[in-house]
Amino acid sequence: MDALLLSRMQFAANISFHILFPMITIALGWVLVGLKLAYNRTNDMAWMQAYQLWVKVFAVTFALGVVSGITMSFQFGTNWPGFMEVVGNVAGPLLAYEIMTAFFLEAVFLGVMLFGFSRVSNRMHTAATVIVAIGTTLSAFWILVLNSWMQTPAGFEVRDGVIHATDWFAIVFNPSMPYRFAHVLLASGLTAAFLVAGLSAYRWLRGDRQRSVALSLKVGIWMAAVLAPLQIVAGDFHGLNTLEHQPQKIAAMEANWETRGNVPLVLFAIPDEEARTNRFEIAIPNGASLILKHDPAGVVPGLNDYVGEHPPVAPVFFAFRIMVGMGLLMLALSWFGAITLWRRGEIGLWPARAFLAMTFSGWIATLAGWYTTEIGRQPWLVSGVLKTADAVGEVPAGMVASTLVGYIIVYVLLLLTYVGVLFLLARKAGEPPVAKEPLRPAAGLVAAE
Repeated sequence: MDALLLSRMQFAANISFHILFPMITIALGWVLVGLKLAYNRTNDMAWMQAYQLWVKVFAVTFALGVVSGITMSFQFGTNWPGFMEVVGNVAGPLLAYEIMTAFFLEAVFLGVMLFGFSRVSNRMHTAATVIVAIGTTLSAFWILVLNSWMQTPAGFEVRDGVIHATDWFAIVFNPSMPYRFAHVLLASGLTAAFLVAGLSAYRWLRGDRQRSVALSLKVGIWMAAVLAPLQIVAGDFHGLNTLEHQPQKIAAMEANWETRGNVPLVLFAIPDEEARTNRFEIAIPNGASLILKHDPAGVVPGLNDYVGEHPPVAPVFFAFRIMVGMGLLMLALSWFGAITLWRRGEIGLWPARAFLAMTFSGWIATLAGWYTTEIGRQPWLVSGVLKTADAVGEVPAGMVASTLVGYIIVYVLLLLTYVGVLFLLARKAGEPPVAKEPLRPAAGLVAAE
């Protein structure tokens, strides 16, 4: 493998690890706001007990997100110097806006949210929780502005091979940004919802019947039940936007080789790029045309119109189906759980086990969707402007390979530790508080007195 492929794999490993944590904290921050407001409104300590667990989860997750984000940012200089050389006039300010408007808010008020409950007024503590939630959302906004601009660039001109901004409004609100922002926020909401429901189900299965457990479980289930259908609608709009601006990505997602009407929806196939056909295809007649054009006879672009300019088909095709399949499973389970709660007041043994098994299902859907988006942009780093191969640095392949192995080992260990810590926090939350002995003066001090 050459340095280009290894550098892509290394950045993929970094972003795959990093994105797991913001996808929790973006929405979990607002879950904390809801828990705190419920406590303020009812003065019910069960809401505060739930808050105290999930604020710890937020803190651990936020810390790993920050650390992994710093590691990832260094790769712009080490592995991808061509990126900043060409698009630094746009990427640099957007990344700076994220730090100045979002990270500072989070860093300043996170301490108040974590440690200030008994040290500041309740109003100030609530305000700190709200500000941290706003900060996480602003951070996502600026990062997605840059990513969306790389997908559908606008508001710039190229002078001497370097991109210069001409319209910052067009850059920020580029054609795909509103759809991608909504899609990611809803994905974060589902990720956090299933995490809350899964860890709460874990406590419930262990026999923890505190009221805070039941409240957290209901919050997670109802949150997922509401957001899952909204995500399907947002995904449809996002897909139509992608069809307009990145048709080759849609063609790869559908493994559609010829531009034509009455295109079937391929449920399963093995795309063969050499023969430019699908093997072992199982499809629904006219399904892709109906979904993408809202017309069974609608014309859908084919990959053969973009030979040499379309992404690798198989990874995009399968990643998209994993994302959709996981999303449908999340929809079915959340609705089943919500209906069960509505009818019986509790979910029962087998649904609780199902939610426990789906604790990190949001991560699977997120990674599959991210791979669909990012691999689907290839061979471009900035669509139509800068190719990936033109931005890679002159780092020896052996050096990239060795650091890639090191990253993967560290990330696997950190991820296992993180998951273990979350379940440890859940178990500790169910244990009765340990009585502390009163402080006693030292023997020497007693004798002196």
